[in-house]
Amino acid sequence: MSLVGSYVALSKPLVAAIPVFLLAWLRFGIGGLAMLHWLKKPADEAPLTPQTQRLLFLESFLGNFLFSICMLFGVSLTSAVSAGVIMAAIPAVVALMSWVFLRERISGRVWLAVGCAALGIGLLALSKNELPEQSLHGLGGNLASKPPAQLLPGISNAWLGNLLVFGAVLCEAAYAVIGKRLTGVMGPKRITSLVNLWGFALVTPFGAYMAWHFNFASVSAPMWLLLVFYALAASVWTVWLWMTGLKNIPASQGGVFTVMLPISAALVGVWVLGEHLSGAQMLAFGVALAGVVLATLPGRVDKKQ
Repeated sequence: MSLVGSYVALSKPLVAAIPVFLLAWLRFGIGGLAMLHWLKKPADEAPLTPQTQRLLFLESFLGNFLFSICMLFGVSLTSAVSAGVIMAAIPAVVALMSWVFLRERISGRVWLAVGCAALGIGLLALSKNELPEQSLHGLGGNLASKPPAQLLPGISNAWLGNLLVFGAVLCEAAYAVIGKRLTGVMGPKRITSLVNLWGFALVTPFGAYMAWHFNFASVSAPMWLLLVFYALAASVWTVWLWMTGLKNIPASQGGVFTVMLPISAALVGVWVLGEHLSGAQMLAFGVALAGVVLATLPGRVDKKQ
């Protein structure tokens, strides 16, 4: 999650140079080339069942494709502060879905950690517009910054944007829960490669159309290097780390770590992009990190064992 926040912040120059869907297509393509050797089924792994194939598709459709669409268009219709506050619900929604679909037992300490994570992100979003906008603009890319005309009669753009952002929250939570289910039957490397392959297939029609009309010579050499880092970080490293972690801890506990996304994005903004950190934002970080500490403290050891 820290790495996700870092590349979200650093993606700002990329989305200024390359259209969003083309950027996503290139990301999945480069990541797929790097993981070709991960696609082969290990000898000790069972063949893919129809249920596992459906879960792999849903993992990519919800966590990669639909999440990006909801976030991109949601942020373009609502304020960055509103989006940041709504995204603070991710740890709680992950915990709730884990309880409903995975039958995980959620301890009081994990619920307290979820509350700290949500409070920290909420304080961060409300403390200043620039930092949430920085992280979310990295996702939103080069969408229009001015509010568009009303899209649905009787529903304001802000409400529609908030609903879309909440849809992105549900997609991210489903990504964590489905990922936990997949780690029970597959290794993290193969999950990462197959989810990326589905993502490439889903975005290919949009990416190929953008590529047909795009002047690739306009992209500088440093941007191509940044694109390679972004592709490897977004499609390979972060997904493999996430799936490896979920293989060893409950999904509800892993969901608390989504708090590191806005924290690392903001810190990259301070250290790399020259932004400033206020006292209120430092307090928000402290509260959020307290949630991570609560979630990761070792439990009591049973002396009878």
